[in-house]
Amino acid sequence: MHLLTIGTTEIIIILILVLLLFGGRKIPELMKGLGKGVKNFKDGMNGIEDATEVKDETKKKE
Repeated sequence: MHLLTIGTTEIIIILILVLLLFGGRKIPELMKGLGKGVKNFKDGMNGIEDATEVKDETKKKE
């Protein structure tokens, strides 16, 4: 399944397209938003794991 592999050339082409579409000034804002989104996702996943652990501990005590 070599269709899904991304090489260096493809990454460079994608970066050039992003630069052309959004311009140099918007890219930091986009990356900041992407970083916040990833952080919120990780925090949400950790919250789910913590809630599951607390639920399991409560069941064990009963």
